Amino acid sequence: MASVVMNASPRKVEFFRHDLGEEEIASFRDTLSSLFLTTGPRVAEFETLLATYLGVAHCVGVTSCTHGLHLALLALGIGPGDEVITTPLTFVATANAIVYAGATPVFADVDPATGLLDPKAVEAAITSRTKAVIVVHLYGQMVDMKTFRALADRHHLALIEDSAHGVEMRRDGIAPGQQGDAAVFSFYATKTMTCGDGGAVAVRDTNLDRRLRQLRYHGISKDVMARHATPYAHWDMVELGYKAGLSDIDAALLIPQFGRLEQRRHKRELVVRGYRDRLEATPGLSFLRVEGISSHHLCTVLTPKERRDDLLRDLGQAGIGVAVNYRAIHGLTYYREQHGFRKGQFPHAEAIGDRTISLPLWPGLPEDDIDYVAERLRDLMRVGG
Repeated sequence: MASVVMNASPRKVEFFRHDLGEEEIASFRDTLSSLFLTTGPRVAEFETLLATYLGVAHCVGVTSCTHGLHLALLALGIGPGDEVITTPLTFVATANAIVYAGATPVFADVDPATGLLDPKAVEAAITSRTKAVIVVHLYGQMVDMKTFRALADRHHLALIEDSAHGVEMRRDGIAPGQQGDAAVFSFYATKTMTCGDGGAVAVRDTNLDRRLRQLRYHGISKDVMARHATPYAHWDMVELGYKAGLSDIDAALLIPQFGRLEQRRHKRELVVRGYRDRLEATPGLSFLRVEGISSHHLCTVLTPKERRDDLLRDLGQAGIGVAVNYRAIHGLTYYREQHGFRKGQFPHAEAIGDRTISLPLWPGLPEDDIDYVAERLRDLMRVGG
């Protein structure tokens, strides 16, 4: 099908804009005037606030969601010779963390209506070497954690939640971290809470919490804040760990955001509703079904496969920031060449990955920008169709 070529537009609708402001600046300034800049009292304060918000016992601040997933796998005893099942419809970090731990990534297909990991496909992929499942709360909507918890218990598997797409989501009255052995979050620049980069791991088990804290600081028995609080005493390194702690500077930016989480989630929901109202009746376009309360981290629209890349280009030429979340991992070069996956293995994930376009989404995106994006996409579909 011929592409619709548009002249470069002077108008610009950014894919994302953060809304950090005076509260974050004041908190940041206070931290710069304090003793600690690294993992210290502000991180501890943030960890307590996040644990309370989620209704879990413990949260451990880390440098990124990727590192959080890696450390969670290690803390749960996952390593060489083990298989970990996850979805191919996610950012590569989910699968990469399995490789970092020395385990083998195994993919299972998704529900074509929601894009979420299919529990039946997961169960069919379980072998004697399977030790864990990483579910992904895609675009901000949770998988059915009751079903996955029962599946994990039935097969004696660890259950990790990749909750990079938000802390605000809920399903069946359940928050991330309340059913999984570990739930891992991202505070990357475009996430629903952000400090530029950073992450956290929520756990219910005290021993797992202790192990994560040790792993995030080189495997050393006593972290910097604990050493500062007491007279000098020799510390020990009891295992090989990593430098992966969230800093007080990051926590200073995150702490003020707790008071606005629901307000911002609601604003993003209004943007998503605006897109759906304007685009759902457009021939050739469709949206995935949303289950439960979504954080609305991303708004993706499914387009005809043969037209998707032309649409990405033409929307970009119209000044509209767009992205793809995500091309299915099993088709990417590394996973094909190093792990033997091939295109066509997971058709539902592949079909979504080949069709999806993520539209601009951030709290307070102006109504006329929503109109502009929807009009341009409708025009392109009409002329190209």
